[in-house]
This record gives sequence, structure tokens and C-alpha cells, in this order.
Amino acid sequence: MILDIIIVIIGISVVLAGADRLTEGASALARRLHVSEIVIGLTIVAAGTSAPELFVSLVSALKDTPDLAVGNVVGSNIMNAMLIVGCAAMVAPMVISRSTVHKDIPFAVIASVLLVLACIDGQLSWTITGHTIGRLDGVMLLVGYVLFMYYTLKHAKADDSETAQVKAQSVWLSIIYVLVGLAALVFGSDWFVGAASRIATSLGVGESVIGLTIVAGGTSLPELATSVVAARKGRSAMAIGNVIGSNVFNVLMILGVTALICPMQINGITMIDLLMTLVSVALVWFFARTRYTVARWEGGVLTAGFLGYMAWLLSQA
Repeated sequence: MILDIIIVIIGISVVLAGADRLTEGASALARRLHVSEIVIGLTIVAAGTSAPELFVSLVSALKDTPDLAVGNVVGSNIMNAMLIVGCAAMVAPMVISRSTVHKDIPFAVIASVLLVLACIDGQLSWTITGHTIGRLDGVMLLVGYVLFMYYTLKHAKADDSETAQVKAQSVWLSIIYVLVGLAALVFGSDWFVGAASRIATSLGVGESVIGLTIVAGGTSLPELATSVVAARKGRSAMAIGNVIGSNVFNVLMILGVTALICPMQINGITMIDLLMTLVSVALVWFFARTRYTVARWEGGVLTAGFLGYMAWLLSQA
């Protein structure tokens, strides 16, 4: 088990390093196209920091551990909305634009609703064990992501004040960063999933719980670091855009692609876990609507809620 723990740590380190390179390179390319900060957060940064979830979920599904794949996405989204927004707001109150509150955050709410619909198979029940996220569900989720990207890119133009603050970086260096980041994510995710699965088996803990906690936490570290640093630097648009974009990407893109390649049967995820994804983003939406700011005390409420959910989850393990 000690070797597997070392592999988990190495896997997380490689994934984080890959996400950092990918995000930096992709952001530089996007900013050269003069797109706005919130759009960079919703698309390039969100996709870059969510790349670990993408590769972990794909590898998990292909290795016949679907609970790890679904648990990874569900756990990451709850962590994004509650812990990451909570920590970022406690570092510095997050000012949210009217456009983000009325147009961007609702997409994350809709994505959470689509996730619930994909998991319940048309049956309203607290028990979803045995239900399948099939290829038709995958198509539905991917169509939703295409619509989200179309809307976001349609409003992508930045103002001069944003682009003036961008540090110049050559196109070739940006492309190298993207390629190196992707390679690190592939290998790091593979090591991480394999070791996490073996640890779960040896401890007698279900893969769904491991996916909701350890795997979700490890793959959400890029979002946490990016959002907290952005908030501390007064870049609230980047911070909230990263979280909202990551949540939408996780559900619509990651589960959509994964289900299309390999339909996933749900065995360990509960309706409470699914509802938490909806409640968490709804709370962020509610707090953001109050004076268009997520205050420090509201960040504390979100963080406390996440810690309470984690305590309950581990008590059930």
C-alpha cells in the first residue's frame, strides 16, 4: 500500500504540473485573440483545470470502474462550488458581474439538472443503483456543452484594459506548453486512477466514495489554486469563471464523452450526492445575486457546508 500511496502522490503532482502548463499555454493563446477575462475563465482556464477530471474519468470508465468516473465528476463539482468558491471568497470578497449572475451561472445550474436527469433514467426514486448513463445521455450532455460554448464565444470580445495586462508569450511556446501539459495529464491520471483503485480495494472502501473524496479532491486542486490566486489578485471574473466553466465542462463534456465511449452503470453514487451538486451551485447563485458579491461570511458558509458533507460522506463509508 505504501508504494500505491507514493504513486498517488506522484500522479497528483504530475497532473497538477500538466494542468498548470496546459492552462498557461492555452490562456496565452486565447488572450492573443483578445477575448474577455470571464470568457477565458469559462473556457480555456476551465477546460485546462478540468483536464485532470477528463482523463481520470475516461481512464476509470475504460478500466471498468464507472463509480470512480461518476464520483470524480460529482465530487469535483461539489468541491468547486462550495470549497473553492468558499475559500476564494474568504481570501477576498468576489465581485460578480450582472452578466455572470444572469447568464453564466444558470448554465451550471442547468448542467446539474441534466446530470440528475441522466442518472435517474426517468424514474423519480432515492435509489439510483443500477441506473446507467448511456450513449443517448452522452449525446444530450454533449449537445448542451456545444450550446454553452456557442453562447459563451458569441460574447467573447475583451476590452482594452484586460488585454493590456497580458504578458506576451510566443505562439510556439504556448503550443509546447499545451502539448506537454496534455501528456503529463494522460500519464499522471493513469497512475493516479490505478493506485487509488488498489487503495480503495485494500481498505474495503467503495470506489464511489474514493471518487467523491480523494480523486475529486486531487483533480480539483488546479481549480482551487487558480481561483484562490485569482481572487487574491482581484481577478474575481477569472476565479468565478473558472469554477462555473469547470462545473459545466465536468458534467456536459466529461460525462458526455465518457458515456459516449463507455456507458456507465451507477452503483455507489446516491441521490443525495446528485442533489448536493445542484444545491451547491444554487447556493453560489443565490449568494452572487445578493449585491452581486460573494462576501467572506458567505464563503465561510459554503466551506462549512462542504466540510459537513465530507464528514457525512466519510461516516457512511
